[in-house]
Amino acid sequence: MLYSLLLIYLLLMNIYTFSLMGFDKKSAKKQRRRVPEKRLFLLSAIGGAGGTWLAMKKWRHKTKHRTFTVGIPLLFGLNLLLVIGAVWLVGTL
Repeated sequence: MLYSLLLIYLLLMNIYTFSLMGFDKKSAKKQRRRVPEKRLFLLSAIGGAGGTWLAMKKWRHKTKHRTFTVGIPLLFGLNLLLVIGAVWLVGTL
């Protein structure tokens, strides 16, 4: 049950961040209001780093920003460690 909820949360979070990066890329091309970088980092930190990273690769968005090219892979690693830790913790209860 908890594994399913975690999986659904991570799936939805990554779909959302992937979509948000696509929206931000379109907004940048049309010179419209952008998604704040703080929001993208926050969403990545709470589980959406995979979606952000995939979107960076797919749309070549934010790839010139060192904070993104270094920070997002680090956040992905942190997300992965936290998921492994949560699975281990739930398995020991």
